[in-house]
Amino acid sequence: MSRCKSEHSGLVRRDLRSGAMPLHYRTTTRPDPNGRCLVTNSAQSRTPANPRVRIPDTDSLNGLLACSPMLLELTFDQLRTLVAVQEADSANAAARILGREQSSVQKQIDTLNRSFRRMCGELLAVRQGRGQPFRFTPTGTAVADQARAMLADWQARVNDARRRIGKTLAIGTTEFTLPFVGKVWQRVCDEFAAREIELNVQHVRTKDSFARLDAREIDLLCGGFASITGAGDVPGDYEFLQWQRDGLVLLTNLPKRELPVPAVSVNRLPNVPLIVPSTGGVIVDFLRRWYGSDFRNRLTIVATIDDIYYGLALMRSKMAYGCMLTSVGIAHAAVDGRLPGGPDLRLVGLGPDFDPMMELVTGTFARRGERSAFDTSHPLNLLWQAFADEIASGAPDSL
Repeated sequence: MSRCKSEHSGLVRRDLRSGAMPLHYRTTTRPDPNGRCLVTNSAQSRTPANPRVRIPDTDSLNGLLACSPMLLELTFDQLRTLVAVQEADSANAAARILGREQSSVQKQIDTLNRSFRRMCGELLAVRQGRGQPFRFTPTGTAVADQARAMLADWQARVNDARRRIGKTLAIGTTEFTLPFVGKVWQRVCDEFAAREIELNVQHVRTKDSFARLDAREIDLLCGGFASITGAGDVPGDYEFLQWQRDGLVLLTNLPKRELPVPAVSVNRLPNVPLIVPSTGGVIVDFLRRWYGSDFRNRLTIVATIDDIYYGLALMRSKMAYGCMLTSVGIAHAAVDGRLPGGPDLRLVGLGPDFDPMMELVTGTFARRGERSAFDTSHPLNLLWQAFADEIASGAPDSL
């Protein structure tokens, strides 16, 4: 039988695949009088790490290897559907938002429910009956919140990479600013084509246009905002190139016998039948400024609309008689036929007693400080300069 003649030590490493931290223990053995090897100490090593030696951290890798296969099978599309169902309350409404069949949305929710029931023992969203909204469980609410944040973070990182590389540029525009954007595009289209730079033109609505710019979904915004006449205020922290300032007017299909005045005073407008946007936007900003946040209770509203085209259709079809507050340029375009208005529409002015008198200011917006991060040859600066050159060449054409 061999005997241990001297003290010796060794390093024992336990790597726990369950996800616990790898533990390092120092064991020291010495021979007893009979020559047997005894473990005299076992404690976490106090030996300082060698700063020149890099030991790979296996914790994160072990965690990834321990992921459930069902978790790895989840897709961004499924998670987006879950968020849409939570926002819309039903598979049918979510299907309309996503532009797909209701059965496709329901199938994805069923798949998610099966997976999470097996992984954690609880469904995510429970149907309560035909026509009833989904009831989200605590797990479903937590997963939807996490999915919403994760998708937003991924989109933000993709957008950051897109801007840094400079191969694509996203610009948001309303239907009314698009003609001017088309003129500006002619100034840079050849260079963009030669450098294989893609311009991604996205339709935005005034009510959420600045939110999309803040969320970095678009790099430039072409749109408008409500401003006091002659003031130089700009909403938010943006760089701004002004195209034009336009006054306000009422566009109406009311017969002259019902509204015989050339202009409506601030006290009379609450008694005039109005067609107003159903949600926020620049027109709502005007009304809120004049009549307060409860303007809907103070005005005579005969119809609410999602966009001006539906309002024009209502008046053209005579399904509703009333007035729409709009810019002078848009009102003239509707009366002249450049927008789907008609000969039965006419303009009625606003009296001088509106306080403050307001205007619609139109122009190009960029996030402040972002352009300075790139050189002048970057697509963002090229397009910005093209807007500045087009503005300097003359007043932008209005509708």
